[in-house]
Amino acid sequence: MLVDFIIVVVYFAVVMLIAMSGKRSKDMTSEEYFLSNRNLNWYSIAISTIATNIHGYQFLGMMGSAYLYGIAQANFEINAIQGLLMAAFIFVPLYLKDRIITITQFLKKRLGEGVGLAYSIGNLILFSTLGLGVAMFWGAYVGELAFSEFLSFISDNRMIRLGFLIVFLGVFSAIYTYFGGLQAVVRTDIIQFSILLIGGTIILWVSLQKLGGWSQLYEKTPELMNMHLPADDPNLGWLGVTLGLFFLNINYWCANQSVVQRSLAAKSLRHAQVGLMAGGIMKYYVALIVIVPGIALAGIVGKEALAAEPDQAFTYILANFLSPGLRGVILCAVFASLMSTIDSLFNSLATLFSIDIYKEYINKNATEQQIVGTGRMTIIVTLFIGIAMAFFLTYIKFSDQESAFTHQLNQFRYYFNCGFVVAVCTAAFLLMPNKKLALAAVLLTLPFNIALKFFIPELPYLVRALVVIASSLLIVSVPTILKNGLLPIKEFVKSADPRVTRYGLMLLFSMLAIHLVLAILYQMAS
Repeated sequence: MLVDFIIVVVYFAVVMLIAMSGKRSKDMTSEEYFLSNRNLNWYSIAISTIATNIHGYQFLGMMGSAYLYGIAQANFEINAIQGLLMAAFIFVPLYLKDRIITITQFLKKRLGEGVGLAYSIGNLILFSTLGLGVAMFWGAYVGELAFSEFLSFISDNRMIRLGFLIVFLGVFSAIYTYFGGLQAVVRTDIIQFSILLIGGTIILWVSLQKLGGWSQLYEKTPELMNMHLPADDPNLGWLGVTLGLFFLNINYWCANQSVVQRSLAAKSLRHAQVGLMAGGIMKYYVALIVIVPGIALAGIVGKEALAAEPDQAFTYILANFLSPGLRGVILCAVFASLMSTIDSLFNSLATLFSIDIYKEYINKNATEQQIVGTGRMTIIVTLFIGIAMAFFLTYIKFSDQESAFTHQLNQFRYYFNCGFVVAVCTAAFLLMPNKKLALAAVLLTLPFNIALKFFIPELPYLVRALVVIASSLLIVSVPTILKNGLLPIKEFVKSADPRVTRYGLMLLFSMLAIHLVLAILYQMAS
């Protein structure tokens, strides 16, 4: 245990050293601080985008969900390729054409100030509360489970130890993001992603060795190898993960400032598109390292062993299957996933507030240094908000330990995300939509979602999101199309060159092939 603790301490020291290295001008411009001077190459975009995407809940929450629900949980990882391809060929070309810094600027240009402001405020709320709070909570959760002995000097009370770790993780990530901006975030993401791959590979290999090999997944846990669950499944029914998740992938990969910001900083459209597609290939491996170990654990110890707290699946593997030293590496991987998310959220919050709110409504004549300074102050303020939310999520988690926390958090998040999907789809796909109607459609998603939850509580949350998004899009699209017609199909898709187009088609067909192969294998096993 001591060697694991030392490895983690060294890891934090190295991350801070790397983050604070490199040249930084004293008088950073907003593009330098928020977009790294628009100079990111394709592999930096790929690695940093996926490192940001791999939250702690992938290792903890999603592995716990895989332990309960099986390979159907992999839909969240594999189907993300839909969103990455749409971002690469539909949305990012529009963003780069307009040379925007925030997605709000894109929405304001096409749908008016109301929709843009709603997007900014909604994301500021979501990122500073659920975004930061979830990442800090998961980091503290796994850190406390792994090092409770070493942290006993803080308190014998588990909740106090969790609080200490929440504050530490938040402050640590805020420091280097505050000083370095996106450049520091991308630099640390590359290191952290390498550690993620190493740690995830170790977990995958060890869990399969304990189970007895790949074939035993179908021998010992055949019921968990169904990729496409019945449509009425409350969490992972095929209708929700096929259509509902399709729309929500648009939100995450195409309209999420913390994810898209790397593509906005690309050297060129080609670098952005290749980077996003390379990220899609990485998602296949992410699915392996976070889903398969959870299923393997169910085959090793049985589905009832961790029924009281399925989110401990990861820490069970860590404590029982790995030797000292390897445990330290795995813990570094988890902390890497968490901090790459936290620092990205801080950077995006700073960008959204300083560009969309401060520059537009508080100080229209702000200098570049005032904009960057406001961004840095935003990081400090949202640090405190995120810490408070992490404390609240800790209370929620321990009041209902038998559920898979991932799906509870998704439901909270999707109340906001539905409106973001309606906004960005309306802006990208409709010809001169009515701005007031667009704003009404975006704002209606929240009460509509709440009403469906209240009146039809048994409706799976992904299906509920599908109904809300589709209905709201119809409200604005039908009258717009009747009045102005449709945009030409060729306007929807843009590619840097024919080779990039071929890569995109190959990636799309590979995703469809994986769904087909897994469906056939399940039928053969059953």
